[in-house]
Amino acid sequence: MNNNDFIKLAQTPLKQLSNRVWRTYTGGALIDKWKLTSDQIDGRFPEEWIMSTVAARGKNRPENEGLSTIITPQGEISLGQLVSSNKELFLGKKLTEKYGTTGVLIKMLDSKERLTIQVHPDKEYARTMLNSTFGKTESWYILGGREIDGEKSVIYLGFKEDVTPQKWKDLFKNQDIEGMLNCLHQFEVKPGDAFMIYGGVPHAIGKGCFLLEVQEPTDYTMRVEKITPGGLTISDELIHQGVGEDNMLQCFHYDGCSFEEATKKWKITPKILECKDNHTLKTIFNEHHTDCFGLNELDLNGEFDLKGNDTFFVAVIYSGEGIITCDGIDYPFSQGDEIFFSAAIKNVKWKSNVPSKILLCYPPN
Repeated sequence: MNNNDFIKLAQTPLKQLSNRVWRTYTGGALIDKWKLTSDQIDGRFPEEWIMSTVAARGKNRPENEGLSTIITPQGEISLGQLVSSNKELFLGKKLTEKYGTTGVLIKMLDSKERLTIQVHPDKEYARTMLNSTFGKTESWYILGGREIDGEKSVIYLGFKEDVTPQKWKDLFKNQDIEGMLNCLHQFEVKPGDAFMIYGGVPHAIGKGCFLLEVQEPTDYTMRVEKITPGGLTISDELIHQGVGEDNMLQCFHYDGCSFEEATKKWKITPKILECKDNHTLKTIFNEHHTDCFGLNELDLNGEFDLKGNDTFFVAVIYSGEGIITCDGIDYPFSQGDEIFFSAAIKNVKWKSNVPSKILLCYPPN
C-alpha cells in the first residue's frame, strides 16, 4: 500500500477478522453465539481480542497470537502495521505523543469454568518489575451469562478485611484454593453490571460469565493457582511472569475492606448521557473511574450522529444491524462486527435497521 491508500483508509470504518486467543481456562460458546456462528463450542479459545496490538504471552503459542488483522479493500493488514504507517493520522496527535500506540486492549470473554485467582500489576509495579509503561488495570461490563452445574454467574473481587501478606503467602504455598477464595468478596452478576479491576486488586471471574473487558494493553497476569479448576497445570512463567513467586506476591495490594466498601469502590453504576426517542447513550467507564480507557453504550433504534474527539475509537456491535455513513459513503454493520474508526474521522452517522446495541471503546484520555 502507498501513502494515498493509508490516507483513504483513515477515512474508512475498518473491520477486523475474528481473533480468538488460547487461554488457560475453557469457554467461548457464547462468543460463537454472539458471532452468529453455527457451531457454538466451549474450548481453549474463550476470548476474542479486539483491535489488539498486544501479543498473547505464553510458551509454544503462535508468534502473532492476539494481534488483530484488519480487512481493507487492498487486502488484509495487521492493526500494528496500519497504525505505524501514520500514527498521528490513525491514533490522534495527543495519543501519539504520549504513548505512540493504541494504549488500550479490548476483549470479549466467555468462561465455562472459573478463571484462576489472579492479580495484574499497577503502573508502578509494571514499571519497576516488568519494565513496562503500562500495567493492567481493567474493567468488566457484564453482557450475559449462563448457569453451569446449577450455579449462577459470580465474580470474586478484592480482599476481605482480615487478609495479611503472610496469611496470603501461606495459603498460596499450601495451594489452599478454598481458603484463597474465601479471602475474596463474591458478587453475583447480571447483564448491565459493571466493575473496575485496578492493578493490585485480586480477582477471579466465575464460570458462566460473558463480558466485555476493556483494559490497559498488556497480558501480564500473576496467578496463585498452579492447577486450574479444569485440571490444567500452569507453567511457572504464567504463574509469576518471570519475577519469581515472592515478587509475584508483592503485586497484590493488601488493603482489605468490607463488602459494602468493595461495592462502593469497584462496582460502577452506568449513567445516561443522552436519552431521546430513538437512542440512549450511556457512559459505563470514564475519567471518574480511570484515565486508562473509556466505554460508552449506544442503544439505537433510528439515527444518531457521533462526533469524533481527535482520537480513534472502536465500536463493538453487540446486537442489531444498519448503516454507518462516513464522509458521505455508507458502510453496513451487523452483530459481531468489531470496527476501528481512526482519529481522522470527524463524524459518524449511525442508522439502525433494527434495534441495535453498540459498545464504544476509547483509549486513554
